[in-house]
Amino acid sequence: MQTEEVAARAAALMPSLLDRLAELVAIPSVAFPGYPPEPVHRMADRTLELFREVGFTDARFMEVPSGYPPIYAELPGPPGSPVVLLYAHYDVQPAPPEQGWTSDPWTATRKDDGRIYGRGAADDKSGLVAHLGTLQVFDGHPPCTVKLVLEGMEETESNLEAFVEAHPELFACDAFVVCDMGNLEVGQPALSTALRGDVACEVTVTTLQHPLHSGVYGGPTPDAMIALARLLATLHDDAGDVAVEGVSRTPWTGEDLTEDQFRAGADLVDGVSLIGTGGIGQRLYGNPSVSAIGVDMTSVAGSSNVLIPEARAKLSMRIVPGSDPEAELDALVAHLETHAPWGAQVEVRRTKAAPPFTCPTDGPAYAAARDALEQAYGKPVGEAGSGASIPLLRTLQTASPGAEFILWGPEDVAKSRIHASDESVDPSEIEHLVVAQALLLQNLAARSS
Repeated sequence: MQTEEVAARAAALMPSLLDRLAELVAIPSVAFPGYPPEPVHRMADRTLELFREVGFTDARFMEVPSGYPPIYAELPGPPGSPVVLLYAHYDVQPAPPEQGWTSDPWTATRKDDGRIYGRGAADDKSGLVAHLGTLQVFDGHPPCTVKLVLEGMEETESNLEAFVEAHPELFACDAFVVCDMGNLEVGQPALSTALRGDVACEVTVTTLQHPLHSGVYGGPTPDAMIALARLLATLHDDAGDVAVEGVSRTPWTGEDLTEDQFRAGADLVDGVSLIGTGGIGQRLYGNPSVSAIGVDMTSVAGSSNVLIPEARAKLSMRIVPGSDPEAELDALVAHLETHAPWGAQVEVRRTKAAPPFTCPTDGPAYAAARDALEQAYGKPVGEAGSGASIPLLRTLQTASPGAEFILWGPEDVAKSRIHASDESVDPSEIEHLVVAQALLLQNLAARSS
């Protein structure tokens, strides 16, 4: 098919694809512990059914020791054709009311800006419908052999990595197409080539054996919360750059966002400035970042006039492509253990060391993807980074060492606000991606013939 025919087919599919997206957004498939399992199972069942309808007749749940099952399928193409594995995930982040949603997160809502709002509208139920559309362009008969893997626990403790390690033969392919990314902004095509890693730990600061009356003992006696606050403050310099000795940095030379573009999606409150130095791309993809993502201590509602003996924080540090996660975590732990004020006791528990990922860009599949994306958008294609982390990519690379990686998706960085309130997707990005994925399959088949 010519590009124009592929584009026409994709356009004709969009009303039904958006109906499917709305249907899937309405299912609160939160796989985190403590959330009801029934919606996740319902989402899994419906996803399986939809992919069987578009041609993956052998789609099935794979057995895993625990958690929600991944979906796997294989649709044979012409003999000798390349093998492409499509990836997406059917679980989503929680959407608590305190995040500040302006519409129901479980109702796909088309707003005046044309975007569709709802939890999972971008991450990653738009990826699911893009895969559905790609198969429908070919009426279920793609020009390549297509494998399908849809994960059910990507947002929480993934069980797919262990499954890949146990069954590497299922993941043998020429190219992995990971539809869980996006352009920096709508209408500007880019392939993701570098993802940060993520290391994490919990730091506990102790100053007292037990609580003390804040009037009788306050002043000479340090309380643990203030000690923890001072310790956390040492993680950044005055400009907001990470001040942990030994952490890695790398120059970023790919696509960039302007400060205005970044602010449009970040929604800082009035008067708050951005932190760090260098361009936005450098700060997102070339520099490390440290965030305190949780704190345990006495709540405001449960507080009384006592000095707090112990306080704990969970820290997440995003690390740059090319770095060693264990070495980066070592540096963070060493900093925490040596910078406590007033002799406070510090205990650090390591909780995560997920590697970064760099996508090779010199292979035939990457070239075919670049051509497909340029054909879909009618514009030159850039290379973007991702501040997010997907440890699964390294596992897939080990399982199928000769395979290339195509990292893209409908989640534009500037406005999609994945994991946050008012997550949204621009429907045009889904349509462009359906076109690009269909053209990619054609391009790969043509290059192998």
